[in-house]
Amino acid sequence: MAVTKNKRKAFVDQNSCVACGCCVKVCPMKAIQIIKGIMAQVDINKCVGCGKCAKECPASVIEIREAKI
Repeated sequence: MAVTKNKRKAFVDQNSCVACGCCVKVCPMKAIQIIKGIMAQVDINKCVGCGKCAKECPASVIEIREAKI
């Protein structure tokens, strides 16, 4: 039986995101991109859960939480 590990990852509230790009600029792993100019999307395979994007987000729509991967 495989053991599921919970790791901290960034999640964007895509309904509230204004695609300003502030999170993209501060992500050290380049795990965030702006999709179609309307919202940020996090690549959870690249995200290390450092929280820099959440601190930088002027709209406070990014949270760091446990993710089952």
